[in-house]
Amino acid sequence: MEATIEVAGLRKRFGRTLALDGMSFTVAPGQVTGFVGPNGAGKSTTMRVVLGLDAPDEGRALVGGLPYQSLRRPLSHVGALLDAAALQPSRAGRNHLLWLAHSQGLGAARVDEVIELVGLSSAARRRAGGYSLGMRQRLGIAAALLGDPPVLMLDEPFNGLDPEGMVWIRGFLRSLAAQGRAVLVSSHLMSELEDTAGHLVVVGRGRVVADTSVADLIATASGGRVTLRTTARDEAMAALAHAGATVAATARDTVTVTGLPSEHVVALLGRSGVPFSEVAAHRATLEEAYMELTRDAVEFRAAS
Repeated sequence: MEATIEVAGLRKRFGRTLALDGMSFTVAPGQVTGFVGPNGAGKSTTMRVVLGLDAPDEGRALVGGLPYQSLRRPLSHVGALLDAAALQPSRAGRNHLLWLAHSQGLGAARVDEVIELVGLSSAARRRAGGYSLGMRQRLGIAAALLGDPPVLMLDEPFNGLDPEGMVWIRGFLRSLAAQGRAVLVSSHLMSELEDTAGHLVVVGRGRVVADTSVADLIATASGGRVTLRTTARDEAMAALAHAGATVAATARDTVTVTGLPSEHVVALLGRSGVPFSEVAAHRATLEEAYMELTRDAVEFRAAS
């Protein structure tokens, strides 16, 4: 089975609220794809449509080229974590996984394997109702991995994890993608996605706002700005403006430069004999890039 998720032209209304308005994107194998947007942007609805939990009014959603409803033993095709609290609290974590495994024709050996993978061995026989949120996240990820699927969809998997857990899941998700799987991760934690995802699908108002690599999105948001610190501000500004750069004084000894890369700024100032103490290319964070893209998005809107 091909490791892809294909979403094409999804439209979905809930009463007067237009949740999806032509949502279209593809999740490719071999990388972690971040799925981000404001509350009400359509992320959860899209994931539910992919998993056959909601029916679209228009469009299609395919896993490996097939609709979810046609998949036999679906956990071997796509694993999903949408709600870490979706479990029977009186049931032990291992028994929760055994129940799911039995429904898919999988044995206890695979259950114990995924428990080890997610680091829950010491708590596997405890009641899941006593698990912390972070432990429930690990249990949910174990459930998603039961069928060794080529496609994974995880909604807010970073929630509730302690710092050690954050480090673990970043590496774990990257390792799953490196095995050739298609990994879709929805999250509001931009700092975690910046260190985890290679690609990003940004959505707002039920449609795709950007579908690009994380590196390209950050580069665009950075805007080619360079910060210069110098004791000869006026001379530096004159030399840089003469070379075609756009310059602006932001403090007595600080200039912002656009239109010239940092290495050209250094070379130009050196040739001109202008002293400087720092030349630094501005690198936007993923959070800054995301906020710029989604600043006009609203939490919901009613269909006209």
